[in-house]
Amino acid sequence: MYYTNYYRKDTGLVADIARAINGEYSAIACYEQLAGMAPNEEERNRILEIRKDEIRHFQTFSQIYTSLTGRQPTPHVNEKCPSEYTAGLHFAFKDEQNTVDFYLDIADKTTDPNIKERFKRASADEQNHAVWFLYFITSGYKPR
Repeated sequence: MYYTNYYRKDTGLVADIARAINGEYSAIACYEQLAGMAPNEEERNRILEIRKDEIRHFQTFSQIYTSLTGRQPTPHVNEKCPSEYTAGLHFAFKDEQNTVDFYLDIADKTTDPNIKERFKRASADEQNHAVWFLYFITSGYKPR
């Protein structure tokens, strides 16, 4: 099912959704890398749970994009993940916090209730992720 031509013409919304897709795609790759560097099983498992949320967001946003444009998105990594664990946590925390506002902006821009709800839900997930990354940053782990 495709949305009406009104939504197809909203190139700003489509561009924002494409940017969100690329952000999720980048986070999926980064969090796999971070999980591999995690100092303990608890952090590794939590990062992998966060990664599962990012995969779900990626799939949801890709479906919305396809509905709006009639095309599959062509995602790419837009930011390289730091290769050191603590730097990666800081990077992830900042990215998640910025994404909260970005997704709320997308939700505010659209009049489609499905798109609005999906991005509001993803925004809440991103805020939760940021809290976990902040917890890991402040929990006392110091690399050797």
